[in-house]
Amino acid sequence: MQVRNIIDKLYNTTNASREELLFLLDNLSEENKEYLIEKSHEVALKNYGNNIYIRGLIEFTNHCIRDCRYCGIRKSNDKADRYRLTVEEILECADIGDRLGYKTYVLQGGEDPYFTDEKMVEIIKKIKEKYPNNAITLSLGERSYKSYELMFNAGADRYLLRHETASRRLYESLHPNSKFENRIQCLRNLKEIGYQIGAGFMVGLPNQNNSDLVEDLIFLKELNPHMCGIGPFIPHKDTPLANEEGGTLEKTTTMLALIRLMLPKILLPATTALGSIDPLGREKGLKAGGNVVMPNLSPTSVREKYSLYDGKICTGDEAAECRACIERRINNAGFNLEITRGDSLVLSDKEREKINNKLINNKNNEIRLDNIFLIN
Repeated sequence: MQVRNIIDKLYNTTNASREELLFLLDNLSEENKEYLIEKSHEVALKNYGNNIYIRGLIEFTNHCIRDCRYCGIRKSNDKADRYRLTVEEILECADIGDRLGYKTYVLQGGEDPYFTDEKMVEIIKKIKEKYPNNAITLSLGERSYKSYELMFNAGADRYLLRHETASRRLYESLHPNSKFENRIQCLRNLKEIGYQIGAGFMVGLPNQNNSDLVEDLIFLKELNPHMCGIGPFIPHKDTPLANEEGGTLEKTTTMLALIRLMLPKILLPATTALGSIDPLGREKGLKAGGNVVMPNLSPTSVREKYSLYDGKICTGDEAAECRACIERRINNAGFNLEITRGDSLVLSDKEREKINNKLINNKNNEIRLDNIFLIN
């Protein structure tokens, strides 16, 4: 069995067995890693061109009922400086984002019971009333089927719920008050409801091995999500894993490249965490098959408080600075910043037609409203 042959098989068929994937990870030389990156970049270009999609991140609460052992906003961290943005503050972030050209907002927060279904429906509807053709991605953790459905019906388009790890053993060792089965069921519920879904995992977790990472790849292949957010594990000083070794850029870009080969049409962020462990981490993530970046729209007054891990970059930059910086970096790396909703190519023709019809209806409504205004 040759590593390069497995890479070629993935490139040509998008498939490989568990044994082949494990052999690849166990035996990947520097030369073959370069070849893997080359092929994954080629697949990304074939499907999405050199376009990189931008999403505006709004981190609106750092309260959380979960106690994940790696996370800086875990329930038990009494050193966390807690905050919640008001509805008005969230809408102001959306206003700034629209002026800067963002066509997708990512509303991300801890699992905060304060933000009930009613409050989230209110927020979603208010954003959609102002910006009907902009997409809303939610990242709020585990909620009920009914909750997900209410928010979807209110206008939410996408939902990011990283599965964190497909290994039950590893998941349960890191999540003392979250069940592995429920996490996976939430992803299936979201997909059934009609969201564009995003899964994802961390690379370099304590006690994680290559077999665990293979299980992540197999799980993603079976789930076939529209997006996948992965990044290196980075320890946080106020958690039980503070003294553990973090994940590496090299292993994370390897996993990005393998996901791109196995799921050619997926949206694949080059995460802020990559940029936090290497000055050119996001650029290297893009060249490994990534095609999404998520600059921060949150008020600078709260950015340091949304501290999932240590050393997070861009916490002091204003939204306009983040926007200009990321575009410059993308262009310098040889890519083009695409100012659209950037819906996933994983969407079926039926799903895409539904989105297009909704956008056309929104546009027609805007025209009718304009005509009424002119008549009056």
